[in-house]
Amino acid sequence: MNVGIIGAGTMGSGIAQVASTAGCRVKLFDLNQSALDKAKGALEKIVTRLVEKGRIDTDEKARIQANISYVTSLKELSDSNLTIEAIVENIEVKKKVFSELETYVSEDCIIASNTSSLSIASIASSLQKPERCVGIHFFNPAPLMKLVEVVPAIQTSKEVLEKAIQTISDWKKVVAVAKDTPGFIVNRVARPFYGESLRIYEEGIADFATIDYSLKTIGKFRMGPFELMDFIGNDVNYTVTETVFTAFYFDPRYKPSFTQKRFAEAGYLGRKSGKGYYNYSEGAVQPEPKEDKDLAQSIFDRVLVMLINEAADALFLNIASAEDIDNAMTKGVNYPKGLLAWADEKGIEWCVSKLDALYNEYHEDRYRCSPLLRRMKNDNKTFF
Repeated sequence: MNVGIIGAGTMGSGIAQVASTAGCRVKLFDLNQSALDKAKGALEKIVTRLVEKGRIDTDEKARIQANISYVTSLKELSDSNLTIEAIVENIEVKKKVFSELETYVSEDCIIASNTSSLSIASIASSLQKPERCVGIHFFNPAPLMKLVEVVPAIQTSKEVLEKAIQTISDWKKVVAVAKDTPGFIVNRVARPFYGESLRIYEEGIADFATIDYSLKTIGKFRMGPFELMDFIGNDVNYTVTETVFTAFYFDPRYKPSFTQKRFAEAGYLGRKSGKGYYNYSEGAVQPEPKEDKDLAQSIFDRVLVMLINEAADALFLNIASAEDIDNAMTKGVNYPKGLLAWADEKGIEWCVSKLDALYNEYHEDRYRCSPLLRRMKNDNKTFF
């Protein structure tokens, strides 16, 4: 298969490596020659390290590198069977690129977007043959993260969807099919991990270190929410939150936080700026969490039940299947358990009572219980 990748940034380069490793002939396009040179150099370092670790041999290294060519003209992608764009999250820019690309590729070439939250239907509308468009959303770093969200637009043909699923499965990735709604599965369901943690901080219940400690110690999350926001970048994470909030017609469940907005505005972006919720300068002393077992449990329970509620609502609104929702969260963002399986473990009645207690305390629509959870409680059902 001939694969064209548009954009030689971290994501585009990672997708190119995945496709090349799977045996595809890949052309990585970028207008910026220095970006292509950087991508080529980065790949050399990655595959060399894989050889040193014994993951691949030198022949495999040479094959992976030989499968990728680097081009500065979209016309060079004319022989592609599949193209995947991984450029800036700007819908007008994507539409412009897709319109031009379509004039070069064959009629049966699949044109895919790696967007994490933009409308696939809107992107597809820029094409003469919108039925060939589909969302294929990888997670960073693409070679390591197992999950890929495949997102059909309302225009996407059944054949294109099936071929996309088969191709990504052949690339040894776990596919989760998601409805074309803001944030798809992961970026929608994960919002409370950040948003509710920020709310707990803003209420003065606990500081950053204690909230992170609670989620890591009791929940066994690899990173706490504030560590993770610092890792992602407060500017990036805030923009995604704001985008999802706007796209959902200002549903209060996705309301952004002034704390995060101010940190982003101050340039406290996290690791990349040297300071975020934590100080990353050399010799900086990190704050110690308050190791109060009851406080930690209450923080964890509140964040978890909000995550479960979001996952249940995604199922209620047919965003994805229960299996794909849980796979998305464990394989896409490394959650220790699938949220719906977690709901079964905690008990549906526990989930409903926790949510109702929050709603009764705050009287905010943010804490409304998903109708699906309430129905399941009444019918004494479980997700699995």
